[in-house]
Amino acid sequence: MAFAGLRKQINKANQYVSEKIGGAEGTKLTEEYTVMEKKVDLTNELVEQLITQTKEMLQPNPATRAKLTVNARLRGPGTTAGATSHAYPQPEGVLGDTMVKYGTDLGVESAFGRSLIETGESLRQLADIKYSLEDNVKQNFLEPLTQLQSKDLRDVMFHRKKLQGRRLDYDCKKRKRTTGGHVTDEEMRTAGEKFEESFNLASQGMFNLLENDVEQVSQLCALMEAFSDYYQQCAETLAQLTDRLQDLRHEASAKTRGSFEPKKLPDLDPTPLDATSPIPSPMRSPAAPSPPAQKRPCCQALYDFSAENPGELEFKEGDKIDLIRQIDANWFEGSINGKSGLFPVNYVDVLVPLT
Repeated sequence: MAFAGLRKQINKANQYVSEKIGGAEGTKLTEEYTVMEKKVDLTNELVEQLITQTKEMLQPNPATRAKLTVNARLRGPGTTAGATSHAYPQPEGVLGDTMVKYGTDLGVESAFGRSLIETGESLRQLADIKYSLEDNVKQNFLEPLTQLQSKDLRDVMFHRKKLQGRRLDYDCKKRKRTTGGHVTDEEMRTAGEKFEESFNLASQGMFNLLENDVEQVSQLCALMEAFSDYYQQCAETLAQLTDRLQDLRHEASAKTRGSFEPKKLPDLDPTPLDATSPIPSPMRSPAAPSPPAQKRPCCQALYDFSAENPGELEFKEGDKIDLIRQIDANWFEGSINGKSGLFPVNYVDVLVPLT
């Protein structure tokens, strides 16, 4: 059985070389098949580009995309991003947290403090709306495209590849028989039946794929509806915020301005100068030692780490890395030799922790 399979592979290779170099004529497939083949190749390329560029649109930051890719690998194929909380903050939410924090520190009695809090809360809402957009697009657009790529297109490509092999085997036997080689009627009939079977399977698969316009247009419509809902909700949130900020601006402009009176020295130090007792000049005591300089947060690499994605920091075992911040439980951001980026927590030993 193994010998028969090896002989068949040799026959295919022989026929392929004869067609490419020797000018041997192979069996021509129908024009309809050739047209469908080109359209399927175009569809395959289109799906790959749509998946990649839609992800880039949802998350433009390449460092964050790299982190998401690494986290997806760590989670494994059995889980999806929607199965857990979002693994990264939206920039709108980060800015909103900053505004709320400092607005609270300034105090609600300040119009600017209240404005910061109002703006920060609205930005947090924008972050939640963005999360909803991402979940919607992933579920109703990216997941169907990924399934189309990994199942339907993959099956079609498999049958096309199988057809190519069976055509070469069929043409090889036909050429040998024409030139007087030993090919039985049974071998010729079997090769022809297999060629015919693969041709019909590949043709049927491509036909079904190309006739599925309704589903593809529905997915595109779902994508545009998701974007429409996202921008509409953002516009409503920002319109409400703008109205509230206008009210706070009018409130601040209507507030009576206080006056500032400069202070004189007696107001600051009521003790008269002549009432101060002379200071004796004893032996000068040695100056207290200055406190030691604060050490910068840093860590030491336990293993080599090769950057596989943009935004990651590459280092070697033993390298000392300055810590910038901790992204989450699994990732640090740090710098070494003037370069900064992300790296896994379990690849390093922390020498001076972040405060």
